[in-house]
Amino acid sequence: MKTFDHYDARSIDEALGLLGKHRGKARLNAGGTDLLGLLKDRVLPQYPELIVNIKTIPGLDYIEEDGERLRIGALARLCDLAGSRLLQERYGVICEAALAVAGPQIRNVATIGGNLCQDVRCWYYRYPAHLGGGMLCARKGRGPCFAVKGDNRYHAVIGAGKCFAVCPSDLAVALAALDGHMTLVSHRGERRVGVGDFFSPLRNVLEADEFVKEIDVPKASVPRLQRFLKFTLRKPIDFAVVSVAAVTEVKDGIYSDARIVIGGVAPGPFRAGKAEEELIGCEPGDAVAAQAAEAALEGARPLSKNAWKIEVARALIKRTVYR
Repeated sequence: MKTFDHYDARSIDEALGLLGKHRGKARLNAGGTDLLGLLKDRVLPQYPELIVNIKTIPGLDYIEEDGERLRIGALARLCDLAGSRLLQERYGVICEAALAVAGPQIRNVATIGGNLCQDVRCWYYRYPAHLGGGMLCARKGRGPCFAVKGDNRYHAVIGAGKCFAVCPSDLAVALAALDGHMTLVSHRGERRVGVGDFFSPLRNVLEADEFVKEIDVPKASVPRLQRFLKFTLRKPIDFAVVSVAAVTEVKDGIYSDARIVIGGVAPGPFRAGKAEEELIGCEPGDAVAAQAAEAALEGARPLSKNAWKIEVARALIKRTVYR
């Protein structure tokens, strides 16, 4: 690692002041499960001068409901999400996604804000600087996307542009299925962004002088069927090759509402609107689940080595919407 200054922020205003003072040369640290690896391998295009620890800011780890919404502080740990009685009873897809992340050691320190903001896992982007120098690519501001003509087994099959790296966040997929939003805060004030809109092919929408304060989802008015599944190569620890979150409502024996979101196939959580259309108005069953799965990734344009991810996504969709 290169040297850097470290500061324990005691308030949101103090953290924001440090970000503004260092003008893009400071990075926030919560659980640190992603940032420390980036620093060790010198992946980032610009090495930070200052690391601002925000774990020391009190009161940002809540999980609570108000009259209209479920609200989760950005510093809530994944182990707390997985163990929350409130989430288990009313927002089970969040619990399942949190429990699917890594192992207990990681979940005991990783936060929901960090899981949403973590950097992509593309092996070209993360090529360590100490192994002959880092690789400049489109995501770093200069160069091609090496995955296009290289090893693209785990890259995007839909929605990509200059960069084909996929969103690695399991919580983003579950929260998008619940119509989740994120509150971003800076000295300019607060802004609210949909979880699905937080990601783009080259970066997330977070500016250098702001950070995630809270995540919220609408309070459920009726019982919903919720499920999160992901496919990995090494089940206990890996990032998702493909994941699916499904939140459906059944009224009078037919699907009255459905939200299906796929992870691991696009730069952000991909909402499978065509799959949802296949379900609405139909009785739950194998046939309609298969139709929804078939429609989910219409328009996908896989690269040379990753068309198989489409079949994995279809299999997971069938299992999430009909079990």
